[in-house]
Order: sequence, then C-alpha cells, then structure tokens
Amino acid sequence: MKNLILLLSFLFSFSAVYSAEGADYLISTPNTSLLVSGKKGERLLFRYYGTRINSPADVYNSGTAIDIQAYPSFGIECVTEPAVQVTHADGNMSLDLYLEDTVKIAAKDGETYIFILKDPKYPFTVKLCYKTYSGTDVIEVWTEISHREKKPVTLYKFASAFLPVRQGDHWLTHLHGNWASESYQEEERLLPGMKMLKNKDGVRNSQTDNPSFMLSVDGHPREDAGAVLGGSLAWSGNYALRFDIDYTRTTRIIAGINEDASYYKLSPGENFVTPPLAITYSIEGKGGVSRNFHRWARKYKLAHGDKNRDILLNSWEGVYFDVNQTVMEQMMKDFSDIGGELFVMDDGWFGNKYPRNNDTKGLGDWEVCREKLPGGIEGLIASADKNHIKFGIWIEPEMINTLSELYEKHPHWIICQDNREAFKGRGGTQLVLDMSNPEVQDFVFGVVDKLLTAHPEIKYIKWDANMSLFNYGSSYLPQDKQSHLYIDYHRGLLDVLQKIRFKYPEVAMQACASGGGRVNYGLLPYFDEFWPSDNTDALQRVYIQWGFSDFYPAVAMASHVSAGRNHQTGRSIPLKFRFDVAMSGRLGMEMQPADMTADEKEFAREAIASYKIIRPVVQQGDLYRLISPYDRKGVSSLMYVTPEKDEAVFFAYKLEHFYNQPVPRFRMAGLDPNRKYKLEELNRISDGLPQEGIVISGKYLMEEGIDIPLYGEYSSKVIRIISVN
Repeated sequence: MKNLILLLSFLFSFSAVYSAEGADYLISTPNTSLLVSGKKGERLLFRYYGTRINSPADVYNSGTAIDIQAYPSFGIECVTEPAVQVTHADGNMSLDLYLEDTVKIAAKDGETYIFILKDPKYPFTVKLCYKTYSGTDVIEVWTEISHREKKPVTLYKFASAFLPVRQGDHWLTHLHGNWASESYQEEERLLPGMKMLKNKDGVRNSQTDNPSFMLSVDGHPREDAGAVLGGSLAWSGNYALRFDIDYTRTTRIIAGINEDASYYKLSPGENFVTPPLAITYSIEGKGGVSRNFHRWARKYKLAHGDKNRDILLNSWEGVYFDVNQTVMEQMMKDFSDIGGELFVMDDGWFGNKYPRNNDTKGLGDWEVCREKLPGGIEGLIASADKNHIKFGIWIEPEMINTLSELYEKHPHWIICQDNREAFKGRGGTQLVLDMSNPEVQDFVFGVVDKLLTAHPEIKYIKWDANMSLFNYGSSYLPQDKQSHLYIDYHRGLLDVLQKIRFKYPEVAMQACASGGGRVNYGLLPYFDEFWPSDNTDALQRVYIQWGFSDFYPAVAMASHVSAGRNHQTGRSIPLKFRFDVAMSGRLGMEMQPADMTADEKEFAREAIASYKIIRPVVQQGDLYRLISPYDRKGVSSLMYVTPEKDEAVFFAYKLEHFYNQPVPRFRMAGLDPNRKYKLEELNRISDGLPQEGIVISGKYLMEEGIDIPLYGEYSSKVIRIISVN
C-alpha cells in the first residue's frame, strides 16, 4: 500500500510555476481561482482567492497578493489565531509545518490538489487538500492529520480550512433562528475583533445557526452585484466558523468542527480527516453565490439531485398520532384524487407493549402497532397501490424512550454519564442513542434494513431527530476518549447512512430534525431533501425558505400546504397563497384532505396539475431572488429560469396589507435579453394578470419590469414565462 501511494504521488505530482515569490500552485474552476505558493522545505503561503486568473503574475503585479500561511499552526508564531494546535506526547505544544510534497489526482468529478506539510522536529503530517468539481465554481477544502510519534498526540484545534481575505468593507450574511423560525437571514458589518458562528447541539446543527455564510468583500451585501465569497461546512455535528479581523483589517476565516469538549487523542498511524468546507466566489452578488452552490449540490452533493421530486402528502398535521388503517387509506384516496403522487405516514404507527399514542413512549420499538394497523404495512402498501400512489414512512432511529422495550433490553445504549440520572427530552422520556457504539450503529441500520427488506415497496423515508445531545458521556468510549463523543457520534451516523445508501440507492429520504435542524452538506449526499421547519405557516415560510435558498436548492426544500388556520401560528391564510408559496419549493401537503371543501379540492387539483408542468423549472432551474422579504417593501418575489433561458417561473407575494399601499414594479432577471417571452398566470382566482398572453422582450422584462396587481390581503401571483423565439 505504501509503495502504491508513492507511485501515485510520482504519477500525479503537479508542476508549479516558479517566480520571484516562489513556486505557485493555481487551482481554478471555470470562473474562480485559488493561489498558494511555496517550495519544498518552506512554509506554504495563501496568496489569492477570487475571480479566475490565467497567471499568478496578475496577482503579484497588482500588489494584491496575500502573504499568510495557508494553514497556520500554534507554537512558533503564537499571536494570531491558528488553524491547528496540538500537544505532543512529550508535552511540547509547538507545531511548525513546511511543504514536503505536492500531489494532484484527477477523477471524473474533478481534481484534488494535496499539499503535504510536515514538522521537521516531529513525525507529524498535515495534508491540506483542495478539490474542484467539474463544471462548477465550488472548491472543497479539508485537512488530513496524522503522525508517527510513539504515543498519542492530543489535537486541540483542527480546522478544516483557513481562508484569509484582503482588507476591505466586509459584511457577513448568515442564517439564524430557532425551532419554528429557522434560517432567518442576518447581515452585519464585520468590525475588528472576532465573530463566531457556532453550534453545540450535538445532534442537530442547523436548528439555530446554519454552518454556512456569505462574505461580501466590497460593501453592503447586494443580491445581483458585488464580490461575494460563500462557504458551507459539510458536517452534521458541532461546528465553529470564526471570522477574525486583525489590526490590518484582514479577515481570517477559520472553519471546522467545534473543538469545545472535543479535544481528540490521535493515535500513532491514525488518520484524522476533517469535514470539507465548500467555498465559492462570485461577482454577481449573493445570487451568484447561491446559484453556484445550487448547481454543485444538484450535481454532486444531493441524493438524486438531478431528478424531480414527487408531490407528497404527509399525515402529521392531518391526524398527528391518530394513525389507523381506515384514515390512512382515506387520506391516500383523497390525495390521489387531486393528483398527488406519494403518501407519507408520519409518527404514531409503531409499538405494541408501548404503543406510540403520544410522544412519551415507543421510540426504539420499530414494529407495527397491531391495534392501529391490523393489516400491517403491507395493508397500507396495498391501499397505496389501489389508489395509484407511492408509500413512505416516518422513523426516528437515533432516539429512544425510556418507556420502550428497547430501553428495557439495552439501557446502556443511551448517551449518559454512569453516575447521574439522565436528563430527558421530548415527552419527558426521550433519550439519544450512542451512535459511537457499533452495536447501536447496527441497530439503527437494522431499523431501515428490516423495513425495506420486508417491504421493498416503500419509496420514501422521513428520518427525524428530535433531541439535543444532553448527558454527555458514553459507556462505549474508553475513559480517556470521552471527549471524542461529539465527533464519533456523527462518524457513526455517516457510516450508517453510507451503508443504507449502498444497499438501497433508489429510496428517497428526507432529513428532518425538529424541523430544519439538519440542513447541511454533511448529510445531504445521503438525503434527497430536507424539512425546513415544523412551522408550515405560509407567510413565515416565505422568510424561512428565502434564508435556506442562500445555500440550498429548491429541489431539496420540502414546502407543504397546511390547514387554513395554521397549527403553529393560528394565522388564517387563503389556499391560493399557501399553494403559491409551497410551489416555490418541492410541493407537498401537510393536512387532512377530508377537511377541504369541494371548491378547495378543485383548486388544489388544478394547482398540482400546474406544478407538474413547472416542476422541472423550479426544481432544476437557476434561482434569481428579486425582492427580499427582509427589505420590508411589503412584497417579496423570486423566479427560476432554465439554463437554456427558454422558460421561467415567477413568484410574487404580498406580505403586508394597507390601504393605498404602493407596490413596487417587478423587474425580472436571468432571461435572455434577445428573446421574447409570453406570460401565463397560474393558480388564478381573480384579478387576472393584465399582461396575460402578451409578448414582451426579455430585455424589457429585466430592465423595466412590469406592474403586477396585488390588491387584497395575502395576494400572490405565479407566472409562467415561456420563450416564443
């Protein structure tokens, strides 16, 4: 194996361009470039990241080159924030890294550049890795840390990426919120000092803050213009994104796993691989960064990202725990009658000794409740077949209730200290299983494996996680490695998901965790979509979905039409507005269809039929955000455009309602200025579009725009735009 690695190193070593500054290594995508430099035996320096350059000379001749270590270590230079900090077995806390070798590996999906850094005094190695993805403007950055010392080395800091940005007027855009109000967009100017985005939930890392950011480097963030750097950490556990602004006004971005309570004892020969930070850069403002991430995600980082998603009905808000064969079949029939394609039975279907009638019991006992479903899952699948609809199911396999047969058999499987009573979560009985334990990993895999082996007709799994990691302690991990729990939990989870995807590659899965608690690119390669929030209120969803769209594509964003009087906010919103909002993502429903009137069912039938027409554009098109709800103009609008620019879908929502309220003109984006387009309103109920059927040039639509009547409260429009030449 060692000889093979040496051979690969020889075959794929990439040449450097030598200049007065040293050896330059230019890593480029179609529209961006990253430049590092350094010779063997010297420190590797970070020089540039931004718009594409063809020669490093442009950077050096302009006098804009950065002169900072590409992966700074603690111990020699101790003043600035390091990317890595260790304590050797002899107690020495210093680390000094010099370039030893460079390797370039080409593959179908892109190229990987590896810079091997070594300490001259200790057999300690850091591989700094950069990967480009073919046809996209995203680069992943991560590190691989190892050593050959005689005893373990303790890692105290181990960043995935270090990214310095030249001085300027830097503004940070990030997502912040809480349960039922996830991913609200926040924007702030970065001032001298340290700004940190972090998570310490242990299980759900995007419930309050998302591991993603945009850095506008030339002033206040703009949607359609300006230089913007974007980053998203592909990790499902605790993270820390640090923005350190020093006295020179240089912003140093240090991103990776949150090291709090997670110092790591690295054994000799062990390879510690950090999660990648995906970065991109655009001079087309925040919108350009979003489109870069969306294209990359659909092609490389989302399960079945190039396939259109089914329109589904989830049973949760329709019946909650009151699941039974009769009502499930009724919901399937009603949904099929209005054009639905997939029915998902949510919580409440399992448990016999401890039937799941509420949230206090049953988790862990993944067997059909015979009292509720005497015909079993096979009976539900038969009902789905009869109604020409697919069938899916809800699980929460990482969790357990103390009122469960599983807890009675395996109480040591929970995360808890051995000398304290466990703090319990939802329902006063919920606990978290220890995913660092291989026995638990086998059990969690078995939950899915048994379901899909016995019922291969199941086409969809909603995977939930409704508790934080409390009671920090593992009965599986040894005493001297208890601090590995936060990390090893997610390593175990990823191992299980990899096994599931290997055996069941075609099953669709949704990542849910108390709503939008698991929206990250660490998990999305194994999931088709995510549940943005347990809040289905259409008005608030405009804000929530807008935030998530900064980094995540519409094809992955589950957006459901719920009851007229919303169960979370109590707000009553017209059916048209609810559908118009949900149709801007992956359309679904979260209600009891039997509660709908005949007129409402007819409207839903027509709206679903319309969505099937525009679905490829919404789910696979390029997003252009036009008027932000955060700009407080009383309206919000966005649109999706096909890569060929031959079709688009425009959405507009009235968010406030006042007498004599001015409504701004709607200017579109992303169209071909040389084409002519015809406009067609969808989901119309009254106040038809004045421009209906009229041909207008793409240039005029983008530069001058059109006036759209939004008269009543909760007025909204969905407009299909079709090229006629």
